[in-house]
Amino acid sequence: MIDFEKQFENIESKFKDIESNLNNQLGLETEKLVKLNKEYAELSPIVETIKKYKYDKNEISELSVLLNDNDPSIKDMAETELREKGKSIKLLEDELMRLLIPKDENDKKNSILEIRAGTGGDEASLFAADLFSMYQRFSDLNNWKFEILSISETGLKGVKEVVCNISGYNVFSKLKFESGVHRVQRVPSTESSGRVHTSAATVAVLPEAEEVDINIEEKDLRIDVFRSGGPGGQSVNTTDSAVRITHLPTGIVVSQQDEKSQHKNKAKALKILRSRILDNEIQEKNKERSQERKNQVGSGDRSERIRTYNFPQGRVSDHRINLTLYNLNEILEGNLDELINPLIANEESSRLAELGNE
Repeated sequence: MIDFEKQFENIESKFKDIESNLNNQLGLETEKLVKLNKEYAELSPIVETIKKYKYDKNEISELSVLLNDNDPSIKDMAETELREKGKSIKLLEDELMRLLIPKDENDKKNSILEIRAGTGGDEASLFAADLFSMYQRFSDLNNWKFEILSISETGLKGVKEVVCNISGYNVFSKLKFESGVHRVQRVPSTESSGRVHTSAATVAVLPEAEEVDINIEEKDLRIDVFRSGGPGGQSVNTTDSAVRITHLPTGIVVSQQDEKSQHKNKAKALKILRSRILDNEIQEKNKERSQERKNQVGSGDRSERIRTYNFPQGRVSDHRINLTLYNLNEILEGNLDELINPLIANEESSRLAELGNE
């Protein structure tokens, strides 16, 4: 059970300190001032709810005394009001638990989406193309900006690998659960016997890292330039505009050749590199946390199969929370909320359980 009193004491004390600093902001640097204002805005609704909760608790204490009154009408009035206050306290406790859930600091970030065809040959690349289209439609439904950073296609309208930048409101908070192995079961268009094949694609969703998140020093980079190769062996450029960047401390390698300008390719490669380094750090933290919380959702472990898309049955199953839906076509059209919202709720429940054990 959550120790509300302990939580209240810590929050109110922190809020008073912030308020005091903001009232006496002389000498505060702009960066510090921005941080304090952000913390103040985040704590304000929690402090207001705490005040309401304490007021109702005090009312309950006073009404409880009236239950022993000799006047039956006063006693009846106290019982009626106590029932109402009990309902109010329960709603406030639920609201406080929601407000006290530790927030993922990356939730508001934009995202780098990477999709790669896995096992299954041509069918896997066609499925990767379906996932690419699905996320593009989901982005449109959320009014997010969807930008392709690099793409490698097959001759059958499939996708070997695609990297995109998705920006907008709370992108990572919704897409972070998509990281993992997605499996498809269907009859390929090239299959004459009607036999169902199983193939897979890997999805990685990384929080987009700004320079303030990940500081990359030039000495930690090896940058190689080479000539871009076009489809069918065409020579697209006569200059060495393609860029390969290796981050020496982590061994992460990013190549970019979609742009004709070496400068633009380098900028795109660095954007992807920052996000992969940040994701690497998150994975390490999640490994540490998962020792304590085995049922963590959204850990981003891309070695695990997270979802199966079964075309013959029109079924989509998310294996992390044992969720099965029979609206495959709607989901492929980008209607992912029915899959994502239960995953968000499950993560909140897990975080609440952690909070209650503190």
